Amino acid sequence: MNWDAISFDWNHIRAFLATVEQGSLSGAARVLRQTQPTLSRQISMLEDALQLTLFERGTRVMQLTDAGSELLAHVRGMADAATQVSRVAAGQSQSVEGIVRITSSDAMAAYALPRCLISLRRTHPGISIELVPSNEVSDLTRRDADIAIRHVRPAQPDLVARRIADIEISLFASAQYLDALGAPATLADFAGADFIGYQQPERLVPQITAMGIPVTKQNFGITTSNGSTMYELVRDGAGIAFLPTVVAEGRLGLKRILPDAPTFNMETWLVTHREIQTNRRIRLTFDHLAAELDKDGWSSLIARS
Repeated sequence: MNWDAISFDWNHIRAFLATVEQGSLSGAARVLRQTQPTLSRQISMLEDALQLTLFERGTRVMQLTDAGSELLAHVRGMADAATQVSRVAAGQSQSVEGIVRITSSDAMAAYALPRCLISLRRTHPGISIELVPSNEVSDLTRRDADIAIRHVRPAQPDLVARRIADIEISLFASAQYLDALGAPATLADFAGADFIGYQQPERLVPQITAMGIPVTKQNFGITTSNGSTMYELVRDGAGIAFLPTVVAEGRLGLKRILPDAPTFNMETWLVTHREIQTNRRIRLTFDHLAAELDKDGWSSLIARS
């Protein structure tokens, strides 16, 4: 290999790619945990080394030049190769000390995982957990996380998934809100009720209508993309929402809108990368999560005495 032909610092390549992916120096500094001036200097040094202008300056958004765009595909290939090296190395680690990064929905992180992670730390105090609540699907192949908890089975062939206990969901409201509605006796009586939407409420309209409640988009006065916020909205009487039974009844004291209201099962999957399975601390964490989250249909983790 001709080492003299490599005229740039590979760390500067990382700064370049992070800026492209985040769209700004401030975003890149945040994900790389560096300061914005440091990132700016690294990109300037990369431009000097390559004798190219990679970004148009003077705008809030870092706009790639033609030269930067042409370089980008090769830089992505370098990043993928670096990620592969990191993943393979992590897969060979037999240490039970170190960080395991877990991602799940914000509501699951708040209501289901604390007890599970506490018991893990008691058993394996050398394992440090970095819990990342996110309602976006993390890219495990790029090491955005080591383990993900998802509600859909992954399709990527290089991911390993284990299905754990399904989560029962139904429509819940606060007792005060149901009283204010006049104690409806049938599902059709909820046609004029307020519903709380999750992200795109129009997707819920056909499902709720099929249950026997004729609703429209206008029934959804409040919409949120945050599960924990939805719980609090229901508790404060903002309306009706689909919630997990074990949290709504066992933890928050909410009421199913009718005793015989339909319930649905939501799949739950633990996911990791197949090469990570040989990493002892990640494997121990994965197995612990699977065992704990499968207990008693989640109720032992969430219900309060």
